[in-house]
Amino acid sequence: MAPPLLLLLLASGAAACPLPCVCQNLSESLSTLCAHRGLLFVPPNVDRRTVELRLADNFIQALGPPDFRNMTGLVDLTLSRNAITRIGARSFGDLESLRSLHLDGNRLVELGSSSLRGPVNLQHLILSGNQLGRIAPGAFDDFLDSLEDLDVSYNNLRQVPWAGIGAMPALHTLNLDHNLIDALPPGVFAQLSQLSRLDLTSNRLATLAPDPLFSRGRDAEASPSPLVLSFSGNPLHCNCELLWLRRLARPDDLETCASPPALAGRYFWAVPEGEFSCEPPLIARHTQRLWVLEGQRATLRCRALGDPVPTMHWVGPDDRLVGNSSRAWAFPNGTLEIGVTGAGDAGAYTCIATNPAGEATARVELRVLALPHGGNTSAEGGRPGPSDIAASARTAAEGEGTLESEPVVQVTEVTATSGLVSWGPGRPADPVWMFQIQYNSSEDETLIYRIVPASSHHFLLKHLVPGADYDLCLLALSPAAGPSDLTATRLLGCAHFSTLPATPLCHALQAHVLGGTLTVAVGGVLVAALLVFTVALLVRGRGAGNGRLPLKLSHVQSQTNGGTSPMPKSHPPRSPPPRPQRSCSLDLGDTGGCYGYARRLGGAWARRSHSVHGGLLGAGCRGVGGSTERLEESVV
Repeated sequence: MAPPLLLLLLASGAAACPLPCVCQNLSESLSTLCAHRGLLFVPPNVDRRTVELRLADNFIQALGPPDFRNMTGLVDLTLSRNAITRIGARSFGDLESLRSLHLDGNRLVELGSSSLRGPVNLQHLILSGNQLGRIAPGAFDDFLDSLEDLDVSYNNLRQVPWAGIGAMPALHTLNLDHNLIDALPPGVFAQLSQLSRLDLTSNRLATLAPDPLFSRGRDAEASPSPLVLSFSGNPLHCNCELLWLRRLARPDDLETCASPPALAGRYFWAVPEGEFSCEPPLIARHTQRLWVLEGQRATLRCRALGDPVPTMHWVGPDDRLVGNSSRAWAFPNGTLEIGVTGAGDAGAYTCIATNPAGEATARVELRVLALPHGGNTSAEGGRPGPSDIAASARTAAEGEGTLESEPVVQVTEVTATSGLVSWGPGRPADPVWMFQIQYNSSEDETLIYRIVPASSHHFLLKHLVPGADYDLCLLALSPAAGPSDLTATRLLGCAHFSTLPATPLCHALQAHVLGGTLTVAVGGVLVAALLVFTVALLVRGRGAGNGRLPLKLSHVQSQTNGGTSPMPKSHPPRSPPPRPQRSCSLDLGDTGGCYGYARRLGGAWARRSHSVHGGLLGAGCRGVGGSTERLEESVV
């Protein structure tokens, strides 16, 4: 009995069920039920023979290849309502038998081209209720032939892999509702012969292109596989583009019109066919005539109105449709840009606006002002070639003797980054439309143009390269003689100049540092000298304070209320009490080294008294005037 029991225990241990899960072995199918278990990741010890694995309503955040490795017999995988944000490349690479994959209710933002690689026999893919904003074009390539149900509803999709969806011949149900889809490619559903339900509810579709698929839903009895089509909740623009859909009688649907204003809010199937109208294009504004210099950018504009919005096209002077190229760009809003214009771009361009109600055209004239080309010679075909200041303008200035001598081009006041160009008035008989300055440097061979009004004879060049050599030529542009003639150009002269080298930053900083150091040193010397002088005055004053004489009191009177003041009684003379030593700076005596300081201080007080009271005391005047008598204190 012991050996069979041991073998039974070993067998049960080899197929052990994950601890939080419930395993059901029904006949030869093994189901592992791990829903609502609070799992943070896929249990690593799931039996590889599992046929059905349910991991819904957990907290799994990411999936990788080790999670389902060697589970070649897995048929049904449910990962609904987790927190999955990332699916690694080939996470389902070994699930060759998988038929149903539920990933709804997660937090997926993007599906890469290799995120769903592996399940080549997948039939049901549920991706609803995520946050998908992008699905790579090749994400469904491994199961295009087998997929029957695709649900990507309730996401943030503006585009889906239309090429892949249109190549699913076995597709029965397609749910695209509650997304941000605003357009359907024409004929995208033409090959889906098995499609029986298409849900486009609550998107941003304003119109639907005609498709044979939609006609199968008109007569459910006559059609072998009738289509259930839902497109309510879209901002339908009820014009002639939807007239084909209005003719498909569908009394069970509740679609309404969002525009134009006359039909807004009305039931789509109740609007008479005659009211599904369009407005032909009308060109509201466009460029009439444009003049540009050879080599510059040309922008032709054309704006058109209509219902629906017209499609814009351009036809060139050679009667060919102008498309996007390396030097020309045609934008959907009706703007045509030519990056670098040449003489061959001149001519009449035609702007064409078309919509289902008709078309409108407008003519735009482009004139390219040619630049000088080797002494006004022409290239092959009578058209000037590309401009080159070194080969044309400068050569003409040096080689031709017909240049007038009076207009001399000079470059003065040259600095490291600027220079002033001056020239004379030229011959008065030749009318000048404008002047053009062409220059380039030894650091950069790019030719730079500057346009100057005819009334100016000076131009300041800025933003030059320091320490570089420049070649500069001045041209005069004259109006053309006729409508078909090119603008005449005349070379006035050329000049060569060099900019000054840039001042090194370290030298400027060194000069600032030396200047600041000298300023601080001189200021320190002056402050030290002033302190020494002040200390010397204080020491000298203290040494001379012992020889001061006491101040005499005289003319002592008392103030009365108008009566005669009594004479003071005589008292015998007595020696004055000793006076305490005072600082020389506060003494008003006339002794020792304080004589000059006391005189100045007394004079200052006298002048202040004179300015306030209008008079000067006699004693004060004598003190200021240099009297040797001592100042006397008095009590009034």
